[in-house]
Amino acid sequence: MRESKREQALEAATRVVQRDGVTALSYEAVAAEAGLTKGGLVYHFPSREALLRALHEHVSGGWERYMAQQVSDESALAHPDELDDHSRLEAYVRGSASPAGNPDRAELQLMLQAAEDPESQAIWSGVHDRWAPRLPDEADDEAVDRFLARLASDGLWLYEALADRQLDPSLRERLIRRILERGGAGGAGS
Repeated sequence: MRESKREQALEAATRVVQRDGVTALSYEAVAAEAGLTKGGLVYHFPSREALLRALHEHVSGGWERYMAQQVSDESALAHPDELDDHSRLEAYVRGSASPAGNPDRAELQLMLQAAEDPESQAIWSGVHDRWAPRLPDEADDEAVDRFLARLASDGLWLYEALADRQLDPSLRERLIRRILERGGAGGAGS
């Protein structure tokens, strides 16, 4: 199975989880969804756990790449820690609240499943550690504002992941701007 087939399998696995949940993830379900053989899947994913771990990396990596696209610095994906707090906040808020940033049930289900698996949790924690505003020192009002913006962004993402219909794009953008303003980013780049 070439790399493109591996990617095809991961995209199919994402659709299976989106539609049927993490418990439905099996070689048979992914093979049928992707139009691949079970043997081809086993070659790259020797166990269901390996498939699930690769899926965590695939979905979280897509979210991280999308956040990096939200800033103009092309090195952001490799070095998000070199961005200023406001740029990282804007990338996080826009990356979490945009349909292209994956606010869907598959991502939510994978994050919830990861809470029970330290290795998978580490994958998601790494993305959050690189991009999300950090837990503030209570004396730092700006850090508190950024963290509050993170919580609002997470709430918007959760709403859209669970809602039966998407927000109107103009309302979503208005909410994003307000979150960024309250977080001290001032909606830069909007």
